Amino acid sequence: ELEDICLGMGFEVLDGPWVEDEFHNFEALNIPRDHPARDNQDTTWLEGGLLLRTHTSPVQIRAMETRSPPIRAVAIGRVFRHEALDASHENTFHQIEGLLIDEEVHVGHLVFTLRTLLSRVFGRDVEVRLRPSYFPFTEPSFELDLRCLVCGGRGCAVCKRTGWVELLGCGLVHPNVLRA
Repeated sequence: ELEDICLGMGFEVLDGPWVEDEFHNFEALNIPRDHPARDNQDTTWLEGGLLLRTHTSPVQIRAMETRSPPIRAVAIGRVFRHEALDASHENTFHQIEGLLIDEEVHVGHLVFTLRTLLSRVFGRDVEVRLRPSYFPFTEPSFELDLRCLVCGGRGCAVCKRTGWVELLGCGLVHPNVLRA
C-alpha cells in the first residue's frame, strides 16, 4: 500500500542491501565516529567492519551515488537495531524514508508531501505539526507529530493526553550528506 501511494505521488521505490559498510550506514550520513548509534548496544556488527543496516538511509546514499537530480525516491524495508526487546522496542522492524533532491526544495514541500502521504495512508485528512529536532543527516531537522486520530486531539491514553502522537523524524538533506 505504501509503495502504491508513493508511486502515485511520483516517487521511485528503492531497495538496498541489509548488510552495509560504515561509509553508507554512517559516514556518508554525517554521523561522526563517536556517535552513540555506532556503539555495540545499538548496532549489530558483523565481521570485516560490516553491519546490519540500522536505517534505510544507506539506500538514499546509494541513490545519490547513481542518479542525478532531480531525485524523488523512497526506501522501504527492513532495518535492524541491537535492542533489548520490550513492548515498544524490537530488533527488526520496517522503515520508510523519502528523498527529494531538486532545486528550490523547502520545508513547505516536506510538510505537504508528508501530510499527503499520511492522509492517503489513514484515508482521511490529517493535521500535522513540526517540532525542531536534531539528526546529523538533515538540516533543518524536525519531529513530525500527528493530531491523535483516536481522540481528535482532546487527549487520551494513545496520545498520552497531549492530543498529538509523535510519528517520525524528518528534515531537508544536510549539505554534508550531499557532498559525501
